[in-house]
Amino acid sequence: MKRSNPFKYVLSLCLAAMCWTSMTAADNVLRGDVTNDGSVDITDVTSLIDYLSGVRAVDLNLEAADVDDDGSVGISDVTALIDYLLIGEWPYVPEPLVFTVGNVTFKMMPVKGGTFMMGARDNDPYVRPWESPAHEVTLSDYYIGETEVTQALWRAVMSSNPSWFCSANGYTNNLQRPVEKITYANCVSFITKLNQKTGKTFRLVTEAEWEFAARGGNRSRGYMYSGSDDLEEVGWHKGNSDDITHPVASKAPNELGIYDMSGNVEEWCSDWYGLYTYKPAVNPIGPASGDARIVRGGCWDQAFRMSRVTARHEGFPTSPNVHTGLRIAMTW
Repeated sequence: MKRSNPFKYVLSLCLAAMCWTSMTAADNVLRGDVTNDGSVDITDVTSLIDYLSGVRAVDLNLEAADVDDDGSVGISDVTALIDYLLIGEWPYVPEPLVFTVGNVTFKMMPVKGGTFMMGARDNDPYVRPWESPAHEVTLSDYYIGETEVTQALWRAVMSSNPSWFCSANGYTNNLQRPVEKITYANCVSFITKLNQKTGKTFRLVTEAEWEFAARGGNRSRGYMYSGSDDLEEVGWHKGNSDDITHPVASKAPNELGIYDMSGNVEEWCSDWYGLYTYKPAVNPIGPASGDARIVRGGCWDQAFRMSRVTARHEGFPTSPNVHTGLRIAMTW
């Protein structure tokens, strides 16, 4: 019996779409132009199919071939490319959301959901017992703050500034530094008032959402820190901070365009502290109760290893300190 070609049906759909060309560009890469000929048409589909099926060696522009923007190249990109050629629309990828409170503007970055292995691997030289075992977690789509909440945003919402690293204590450019010296209850009050002012539903990020975003989501390149294997590029820590916080977004972002998830200040998460298990989880929210909350991200006064994307710590909810701030999230 002759073996059927799994791409035959796909190819037949493409024949009706040969006249379409792309008008969409992102980051100077023409989306879908896998052959680098300046347009998007049937040859891009057939070349992508040949590449995926191994029929012949094809030199593709893999960045342009990630049509559905999930960080990898696969059959879903073929389907997305065909859909575009047939109906003239790309799969929906949301833009960052921008909000203003008073005269302070902040941005929420979209994180496309996915499945990942959460927790430290056994080959991590700095792994601690409460950071493993690695276990499968699946998350829905969500938004997360581009930066830690700044002193400027906190003041715009709360009409006060609890931070130590502020102008009252002689620190310049303080309003662009992350807010700190806040309790968990302070965070809840801030978010409640922020929601009242904006009409939105912001919340604290869960620990799983925090780690997925810190890793770079579906675009993750597997770095030890958020955006690099070199912490000097992306984070403020004990070795480079001069024992102070720094304005947010003054280091490089990670794969999702998010800043300071390694270093500067630690960040409160909504989860109660608990130990990991091997059991897979979907949108986990942590234990139902506990004595401590999760804090993530490392800070200006901690060793580099505390800024790993898998590093996790206990934070006592009623104890404000100069190491801990917050990052907000919202449902997509």
